[in-house]
Amino acid sequence: MSNKFTNKLAQPGRRKLLQGATAAAGMATLGMPGLSFAQNKPIKIGMPTILSGRVAILGISSRNAVMMEVEKFNAAGGLGGRKIEMVIRDSKGAPQEAARVARELVTSEGCEILIDAEASSGAFAVHEVARDLGVLCLHTCSETSSLTADPKLRIPNAFRVARQGIHDAVVGGSYGAGWARAKKMNKWMTISPDYAYGRDTTAEYVEYLKHFNKDIEIIGEVWPKLFQADYSESITRLLQGKPQAIYSCLWGGDLVSFIDQANIYALFKGRNFLSVNMADYPVLGAIKKIPENVLAATRYLKSFPKNPGNAEWGDAYFAKFKEMPTNWAWQNAACVSFLTTAMKKTNSVDGKKLAEALKGMTIDSPFGANGKLTLRAEDHTLVEYADAWGELITKEPYIENPVPADWKQIFELELQWKKRKGWA
Repeated sequence: MSNKFTNKLAQPGRRKLLQGATAAAGMATLGMPGLSFAQNKPIKIGMPTILSGRVAILGISSRNAVMMEVEKFNAAGGLGGRKIEMVIRDSKGAPQEAARVARELVTSEGCEILIDAEASSGAFAVHEVARDLGVLCLHTCSETSSLTADPKLRIPNAFRVARQGIHDAVVGGSYGAGWARAKKMNKWMTISPDYAYGRDTTAEYVEYLKHFNKDIEIIGEVWPKLFQADYSESITRLLQGKPQAIYSCLWGGDLVSFIDQANIYALFKGRNFLSVNMADYPVLGAIKKIPENVLAATRYLKSFPKNPGNAEWGDAYFAKFKEMPTNWAWQNAACVSFLTTAMKKTNSVDGKKLAEALKGMTIDSPFGANGKLTLRAEDHTLVEYADAWGELITKEPYIENPVPADWKQIFELELQWKKRKGWA
C-alpha cells in the first residue's frame, strides 16, 4: 500500500473514525439502514465428489446440476442478499480422500453445509465426518439403504436426497417377477459390484423378486470389483451357469464396460438382462451396441415422469452443458431446491434450524411421482420420487411404456423389511 493512500485513509483522525463507527452501530441497533458485513458474506457450501477417473461423470453431472440451481438462487437475490458459493473438491473415488476433503471443506475452507455427492463407498466416510463435526450434510448420490434406514447410522444433521436401494428393489422385484412368470424364466444369476451398494441392493432385489414369484431360483452370483477393467472371467461364469435371466446393479463406466465386453461373447442372446442403472443418458450413449432383451429402471429420462417441467429441465441442462443429465443430476438439483427452500423458510443458514425445517419437508418438483418430493421425517430420506421399469429400446424415449412405482406398496413392504432388520 502506498504512503499517499495510507495518508488519505488517516486524514479524518482516530476520534472521527471512532465517532463514525459508534453512529453506525447506533443506526443498526435502531433498525435504520446501515452496512452489514453479514449481508455480503457468501453462504459457503462444500461438495466432495468424484471428478476424475472412470466414474467422473457422477461428479461432473452432480456439479453441473448443483451449479445450475445455485445460479438461479443467486440471480434471484440469494438469502437476503447473501449468495451461495460452492466449494467443490475431487475425492478421486477414494473413501479416505472423501473423508479428508469433507473435513477440510469445513475446518479450513469455512463451509457451513456439505452436499455429499459421493458414491456409497465415499458417502459413509463423509457421513462420519458430518457426525464428528455436527455440520449439516445432504447425501445426493448414495443409494445404499442402510445409510439412512439403519438407526445406528442415522444422525440428526444428515439427509439423503437420492433414491434408495430398498425402494428400487420393491419396484424392480415386482416387475421382474411378473415378467419371469409370463416368460417362464425361473433360473436367474446376478452380477453386481463387490461393495456395500452392490451387495445390499442385489440382496434386496432378490428378496422381492422371490417375494413376488416363489418359483424363481438364483443359481449363481458374480461379484466383480468396483471399477474393474476386465470382465471376461465374470462373463465366462455367467455363460457357464446358463441362466434364463441376469440381474445387475453395475453402474456408470462399469456397466458400459461389462455390456460392451459381454456383447462380444453373445451373453445376452436368448436371455433377459435386468439392469436397475441402465436407462440413464450417459450410459445409453456410451454403450457401443445396446443389446436386445434388456429390462431397465428409469434413472433420468426426459420422458419420465411425463410432465412439462421434467422435459424443460432436461432441455435447459443440455443447452447449458451440451450433454444430457444423469440420475445423479436430478438428485443434486432436488437437493439444492430442498436446501434453498429451508433457508428461505428459516431465514437462516444455521445447520440445526435447517435440519429441523428439512425434516418432513415436501416441495413441488418435476422429479416427483406426483409432482412433489418429500424428505421423510422419520429417517431423513427421499420418498415419492418418480421410478419405473420397462423394456428398453435403442432411441428416445428409451422406455416406451414404463410401469410406474406403487408407493403405497413400497411403504408397506419397506416397513416390513425394516421390522425384520430391527430398524423399525
